[in-house]
Amino acid sequence: MNLPPIPDHPRPASLVDLFFSFTLLALQGFGGVLAVVQRELVERKRWMTQEEFVEEWAVAQVMPGPNVVNLALMIGGRYFGLAGALTALAGMLAVPLVIVLMLGLLHAHYASYPGVAGALRGMAAVSAGLIAATGLKLVGLLKFHPLGLPLSLFFCVLGFVLIALVHVPLLQVLLGLGGIACGLTYRQLAR
Repeated sequence: MNLPPIPDHPRPASLVDLFFSFTLLALQGFGGVLAVVQRELVERKRWMTQEEFVEEWAVAQVMPGPNVVNLALMIGGRYFGLAGALTALAGMLAVPLVIVLMLGLLHAHYASYPGVAGALRGMAAVSAGLIAATGLKLVGLLKFHPLGLPLSLFFCVLGFVLIALVHVPLLQVLLGLGGIACGLTYRQLAR
């Protein structure tokens, strides 16, 4: 759900502020920026509440494309319309694109060194830890979900098992399990 800005919430001061905020977010994230985005937008800048973040992140995850880019588009659009959406997108992509191209050139030259492969494996472990820590930080919000904490946790665990252990494709889990959860939530809200 794309929520309108809340009047008493801080907001980006300008398109320039929006651009540089998302550029800094993009430059902080290696392998997964969920933890960084949540901390910056909710806790530090206070552009949105924790509940708004979870709702917007959920929408960003089911849309095609990178989750954080989708989120940037929605937040930019929330505050400045189309110009804000495009500015947030540019902030997320411009400087990181240049850096990735330069790193790609370096990697092509030094990929055969064992230390490079070890460093990349280490960064993957750190990224997984960041994602897990953010998930644990946000799990407390499930008690406010219309389905309640036990059923919400059941869907979380079942989704993890299906994807990580049974290796069911993500799209099938999203459509199947996500569809069931959405249907049950809709029915609960309709009561």
